[in-house]
Amino acid sequence: MGKKLLGTNYPVSICFIVVNEFCERFSYYGMKALLTLYFLNYLKWDKDLSTAVYHAFSGLCYFTPILGAFIADSWLGKYKTIIYLSIVYVIGHVVKSVGAIPTVGSTELHIALSMSGLILIALGTGGIKPCVAAFGGDQFGEEHVKRQKFFSIFYMSINAGSFLSTIITPILRGDVQCFGGDCYALAFGVPAALMVVALVVFIAGSSLYKRTPPQGNILWEVCNCIGFALKNRWNKSKHDSPRQHWLDWAEEKYSMRLIQEIKMVLRVLVLYIPLPMFWALFDQQSSQIIAVLHPFCVPSQEAGEIVPHKIEDVKANNVHIAYQIPQYILITAGEVMFSITGLEFSYSQAPANMKSVLQAGWLLTVAFGNVIVLIVAEGAGLEQWIEFLLFACLLLGVCIIFSIMAHFYTYVDPEEMDKLYLENSVREEDDSDFKKKNNEIQLNKTGKSTRM
Repeated sequence: MGKKLLGTNYPVSICFIVVNEFCERFSYYGMKALLTLYFLNYLKWDKDLSTAVYHAFSGLCYFTPILGAFIADSWLGKYKTIIYLSIVYVIGHVVKSVGAIPTVGSTELHIALSMSGLILIALGTGGIKPCVAAFGGDQFGEEHVKRQKFFSIFYMSINAGSFLSTIITPILRGDVQCFGGDCYALAFGVPAALMVVALVVFIAGSSLYKRTPPQGNILWEVCNCIGFALKNRWNKSKHDSPRQHWLDWAEEKYSMRLIQEIKMVLRVLVLYIPLPMFWALFDQQSSQIIAVLHPFCVPSQEAGEIVPHKIEDVKANNVHIAYQIPQYILITAGEVMFSITGLEFSYSQAPANMKSVLQAGWLLTVAFGNVIVLIVAEGAGLEQWIEFLLFACLLLGVCIIFSIMAHFYTYVDPEEMDKLYLENSVREEDDSDFKKKNNEIQLNKTGKSTRM
C-alpha cells in the first residue's frame, strides 16, 4: 500500500486506476461513436428516433451514477462496486455485439439485444463512474497538490481513450467487411475486449489499493435527516424561535456533524444547477452533427445486392471543412478545463463518507444536459442552425448566472472539519469523564458525612 512510483512520490496504485479508466473510456466512447450510424444504417431508424434514443442512452449513463454511489458509500465500498458493476458492463458489451451480427435472428431480435445491451452498459458505466474517480482520490489522503495533479492525469487518460477509440472503431466498421457489409459486430466487439482488459487491470492492483470502508446507509440517513428537518420546521416554526438554517431543525434527532455535512453537499449541488446547459451544447457533437453528416445515399442489402433507398443530387459546399477546426479546439479546451475542475472540486468539497455521492451529483449535470437536448432538439423542431444558436445563447446566460453564484461560494476543507469534530468529541468525552469523576467524589463525600 505504501509503494511509490519510481522517481516520484505518487502511489503505484494510481497506475492501475489510470489504465483502467483509459480502457473503460476507450470501450465506452468507441461503442458510442458508432451508435447513431448503427441506428440509421443497421436498424434503419430515422434521424429523429436515432437522435432521441442516443440522448436517452447518454442521459441514462449519467443518472445511474446515483445508484453506484449509493452502493459504494453505503454497502459494498468503492472497490467491490467497481468490480461487480464492471462485470455487468462487460456483459452489456457482449450482448450489444451479438445484436450487431446480421445472421443472429430477426430485426426485432437485433433491436431487443441492442437495447438490452445498452441498458446494461448504462448501468455499468454509470455505476462505476463516480466510484473510480473518488477511489483514485482516496489513494492520496491529505496530499491535496498531488491529488489535483492526479485528476489532471486521470482526465488525460479519459480523453486519450475516447480520442483513440473514436478514430479506431469507425475504421473497423467501414474498412473491415463482414457478413457482406460494414462490420458493426467487430467495431462493437473491440470495445467489449477493452472493457475486459479494464476489469483485469483493476483487479491486478488490488493488493496496492488504499480502501475506505463503507459508512453504512449514509444516503438513506441523509434523506431521513432532510425529511425530519422539513417536517419539524413545518410543525414548530410558528411556535419556536427561527433557526439560522432550515436544516438546523433536525438538531433534535441528528448530530451536528451530519447536519453540517449535508449542508456542504447541498451547497455544492445548488452550485451545479446551471451546469447542465454546458453539456447540452457539448454532447450534440456526437448525435446532431453525425446525423447532419449522414450520407444522402443510404444503402441496404437485399438478396446480396446493394440497393440505394434515396439518392439526392447535392451541390458541393464552398465552405471548407477545415473551418470547423477552431470550433472543435475551443469546445475541447473548454470541456477539459470544465471537467477536470469539476472532478477535483466535487471530491475536495465532499465529506469523507459522501465522496461518491457528490461525484454522482457532478455527473448528473451531464444527464440533465441530455434531457435538455431531448426536450428542445426533439420537441421544438427547430432548424439546425437556430438550434445551435439557441443553445449557445442559453450557455452564455448560464455562464453569467454561474459566475455570480460561484462568487458567493465559500470553500470548505472537509478534512479540517473532521479534525475539528474529532477534537470536540474528545473534549466532550473528557468533560463527561471529569463530570463523572466529580460526581463520584461528591457521592463519596456525601456518604462519609452521612455515616458520621
